[in-house]
Amino acid sequence: MTKPMKIDFVSDVSCPWCVVGLGGLEEALRKVGDLVQADIHFQPFELNPNMPPEGQNIVEHVGQKYGATPEQSAANRAAIHARAADVGFTMVTNDQSRIYNTFDAHRLLHWAGIVGGQAKLKRALFDAYFTNGQNPADHDVLVATAQAAGLDEAAAREVLTSGRYTEEVRAAEHRWQAAGINSVPAVVINDRYLISGGQPAAAFEQALRTIAAEEESAAAEG
Repeated sequence: MTKPMKIDFVSDVSCPWCVVGLGGLEEALRKVGDLVQADIHFQPFELNPNMPPEGQNIVEHVGQKYGATPEQSAANRAAIHARAADVGFTMVTNDQSRIYNTFDAHRLLHWAGIVGGQAKLKRALFDAYFTNGQNPADHDVLVATAQAAGLDEAAAREVLTSGRYTEEVRAAEHRWQAAGINSVPAVVINDRYLISGGQPAAAFEQALRTIAAEEESAAAEG
């Protein structure tokens, strides 16, 4: 029997492990087939909420935040690029790449969750930043990305210039933080089950099958 599952994917558009995690989740959903009917909602999380619009060099940022040397930073990027390639995603970040503020991207994603097309916009934002090296804090980039995802260009620009959904996104960020989410990706299923990190497809598949079985058993007992 098909089990409906609400899946909240808490992530940031500049988080490389979120790309890996989303790819693993999507592959797992394909593998479980009709067992699960997924309703995915992309939820906001900012890794660097205080980042200025011009951003910061990625090597400098990782060194300051995590204490990584340039060599360690390059090795970590190579490992993440390989994991991303495993799920069919191309990353081209290098030691000249920059980390940017992503709050406006989350406002646009919130809007897309209302009008439809949120999943396409999420993937397009990942492409814009990780594959094309674009700035997700730049409104022109965001509008073009929304258009590429099939969303209305004028409506997207109006959302960005008006400041709409600022309060809603802030409230959602605070709600997830209050729930104990302090790193991403965090995948929350049916408001009860948490899967943390950029897990491979096999791990997501096992979790989905286990949750489906538990909920089937609970329904039978109830």
